[in-house]
Amino acid sequence: MDQHELECFLVLADELHFGRTATRLHLSRARVSQLIQKLERRVGAPLFRRTSRSVVLTGLGSRLRDDLEPHYRGIESALARAVASARGIEGVLHVGFSTPLAGEMVMRTIERLHTTHPELAVEVCEVPLSDPYGMLRKGDFDLQLTDFPVREDDLTRSPTLLVEDRVLAVAAGHPLAGRNAVTLEDLTQVRLLTIEGDIPEYWLEHQLPTHTPSGRPIGQGPSVTNFQEALTLVAGGRGALLAGAHIALYHGRPGISYVPVEGGEPLGYGLMWRSGGGNRTIELFSSTAREIARDMAPADPRRAVPN
Repeated sequence: MDQHELECFLVLADELHFGRTATRLHLSRARVSQLIQKLERRVGAPLFRRTSRSVVLTGLGSRLRDDLEPHYRGIESALARAVASARGIEGVLHVGFSTPLAGEMVMRTIERLHTTHPELAVEVCEVPLSDPYGMLRKGDFDLQLTDFPVREDDLTRSPTLLVEDRVLAVAAGHPLAGRNAVTLEDLTQVRLLTIEGDIPEYWLEHQLPTHTPSGRPIGQGPSVTNFQEALTLVAGGRGALLAGAHIALYHGRPGISYVPVEGGEPLGYGLMWRSGGGNRTIELFSSTAREIARDMAPADPRRAVPN
């Protein structure tokens, strides 16, 4: 059973409104509907009656809510107590990273902290491409190093630590593959892959624009949920990918050409954490990460440079 389905069901049973449920869970309305429909298919009958004006629980839905809620809340409380206890005793900081470049920066920060603060343990995990803020919001991470922009009211972001230029990943046989560089206006010649999931529109428009600076539409390719899937589609000629220049170093592979993109805003990286959730450990990691960012930049200024 999918935990997200159960959580979505209980919140909707409380709100009886798809919009308010979406706001509470930081999801889109479409995603809320999708989760409820999946749960109803599992159960085999409707759990809600929907009209244009109201949402009400069916009899079966009411019974499921009453049976499920105390057990679900008990699991949440048990996990929260275990996490709080473990972090208090072991001094563990949980850090997420969004891209290979962010991951390298996190690991270098950890290496320095092992020397300066050996009592601090740091665990790392990659942030899902299709859910960039969900794990941080749920408390799976204390903070994460991620690609900007970030404009979430419940999340606090650091200043930009690194910036890098972009490249366009295209199939080796594509007409743009032999170019020394492309501009954002050249994107009308490709179909950009997009990302499936609960992704803020402002982030998608910055990372995977739908129009060129002059207003011409950019074709939209298939949706992906992870980076390896995206590279497979690019190599197969199913679409193109606009990404940070570091992917040419980390993901060089046959069948894909990485063409530098001239003009437009570069990609920025920084830390973020839950608003009100900052502490001395997060401050320590942040200050050390700033030092690492300054160290990383001179090694390859074409890949990443300090803001």
